[in-house]
Amino acid sequence: MKSPMLNLFGRSPIKPLQKHMSTAFKCAQHLIPFFNAVFAGDWENASHIRDEISKLEKEADDMKKDIRLHLPKGLFLPVPRTDLLEVLSMQDRLANRAKDITGIVVGRKLLLPDNLKKLYQQFLARCIDAAAQAHKAINELDELLETGFKGIEVKLVEEMIVELHQIEHDTDEMQIEIRKILFAQEDTLNPVTVIFLYKLIEWTGDLADRAENVGGQLLLLLAR
Repeated sequence: MKSPMLNLFGRSPIKPLQKHMSTAFKCAQHLIPFFNAVFAGDWENASHIRDEISKLEKEADDMKKDIRLHLPKGLFLPVPRTDLLEVLSMQDRLANRAKDITGIVVGRKLLLPDNLKKLYQQFLARCIDAAAQAHKAINELDELLETGFKGIEVKLVEEMIVELHQIEHDTDEMQIEIRKILFAQEDTLNPVTVIFLYKLIEWTGDLADRAENVGGQLLLLLAR
């Protein structure tokens, strides 16, 4: 049953927020083919995919500005406008970090040692699982709004966020393992390269952290 307030105010402001999250998630998804190209030594294709990610990130940035400008200030919603804008900012940071990762890799022609490539790809995939879970939860926002943030829909989203926390925890464990392996061999690598490899690992983990932040903010909305 739709909230009477939605019937009064017409089009939900949630749809643009969901579209923004979809674009941010696409930025993260593109990192899989990007690293496939990098590990294959196909820098031309990697640069092409980086351009696609940059284009998507700009689209997300434009959407963010448009939402900030046009999200009604006086609209009576079950959640504060400021909370929706905070979710928007957290989503946008996900897109930004995906772009940052491609920049550091292409800019420095940064390559992981061969013995770390497979583990890194598994780590990246799990970080993107976190982004996918956050995307899935955000897609439930309109349903939450329609039900006035009550009922079985709330429990469904809470379960999604619990799973998101577990995925993020998995990425923490994987990051520790990658760092441990890199530490063991860093004396054999160029010191500057080592610094940027640690930065790459940290920024990749940020994808899961930022996805978890989106889920955390959504949980705050449910608690209000």
